Amino acid sequence: MTNAYVTATYVIETSFPLEHAAEVLAGEQSTGTFVRVERESDDLRARFAAQVESIREIPLSGASPLPGTIGDPHARRRALLRLRFPLDNFGPSLPNLMAAVAGNLFELKELGAIRLVDLDLPGAFAERYAGPQFGVAGTRRLMNRPAGAMIGTIVKPSIGLSPEDLAEVVGELATAGIDFIKDDELQGNGPSAPLEARVQAVMPVLKRHADRTGSMPMYAFNITDDIGRLEQNHDLVVANGGTCVMACVNLIGLAGLEYLRSRASVPIHGHRTMLGAIARSDQVGIAFRAWQKLARLSGADHLHTNGISNKFYESDEEVLTAIADVRAPLLGVTPTVPVLSSGQWGGLAHATYSAVGTTDLLVLSGGGIHGHPDGAAAGVTSMREAWASAERGETVDEAFAASAALRRAAERFGPVRV
Repeated sequence: MTNAYVTATYVIETSFPLEHAAEVLAGEQSTGTFVRVERESDDLRARFAAQVESIREIPLSGASPLPGTIGDPHARRRALLRLRFPLDNFGPSLPNLMAAVAGNLFELKELGAIRLVDLDLPGAFAERYAGPQFGVAGTRRLMNRPAGAMIGTIVKPSIGLSPEDLAEVVGELATAGIDFIKDDELQGNGPSAPLEARVQAVMPVLKRHADRTGSMPMYAFNITDDIGRLEQNHDLVVANGGTCVMACVNLIGLAGLEYLRSRASVPIHGHRTMLGAIARSDQVGIAFRAWQKLARLSGADHLHTNGISNKFYESDEEVLTAIADVRAPLLGVTPTVPVLSSGQWGGLAHATYSAVGTTDLLVLSGGGIHGHPDGAAAGVTSMREAWASAERGETVDEAFAASAALRRAAERFGPVRV
């Protein structure tokens, strides 16, 4: 017996007494079933049953209950619930942990809402899982950007460019001083632009740039695939001189990410695509705060958080909380780089920097760079000059007075966030 525990925090709604609903959940996810059975002894329950640590009632959300919910809807109550699971039930294994803290519980008919919002994990998980290999410091070293915000972009159009066209775009971005370029998550290994052809088209361009300047932008090739192909995809990139690979965490799974981490010799850019399917609803799923801990432990060197004024559902407050969550210490593992994306352009730099207070960020601007009125190179300049101004403590007005590229960006992407 290790005497170590995992504490999972949930938001639940139920028409049953809160204590009863909590016991149903705890029993279902540890020793119990719908009825007490012969070998479920008091001793066994004492050793292995999940325990209710605390229940704190909170206001109802006003949302409709999940399909199949039972009980009087007028009696519904909502609570923040903390359950404590013995580590001995599953050991320091993330897949088996998830079976306990995020398994059948979403299907319990006694619950009108059930959302995993946080996880407190014991040190045994850091002993089992290495976490990021490069993180902030290693990423800065590889892209030769020792200080300041790391400025990057996503290849646009997302799909459809030939490898030759892609190489031309990459050359323009490198010349403009970009730090980081990545494939869109939609660009996998399809027949129109297969991974090998993209690697062989892009890497000579980046190497020539490095020969001229002494620095090579980091390109994150999307190697997302079946688990059995991740290693060969990674090796293809590295053999051609690549310094980063991208994997869609939810598509390869935590086990796939850990598999890649154990074999990777370059940073892993963790894309969160499909996260909305499990995180968007207040009624069901897994909140970003809990999810990002699992992705970081599994080896993500970079992790998407979205950015303020984004095109997706998250509010600025939620985005800023996500950035803080990714930056928060986690069992002593190497710090992961928060990746800001979605609708980002230079006019958001001052507001973002004021809110987060750090430049240990990878700021991705897709349309904000490629859609700049004067072209992608001017888009890179507008981002670089805006962030440099914010870091110097200048006002937005001072930044606009000094940067023609930023003024032109505002013509298309404004208004500016102060």
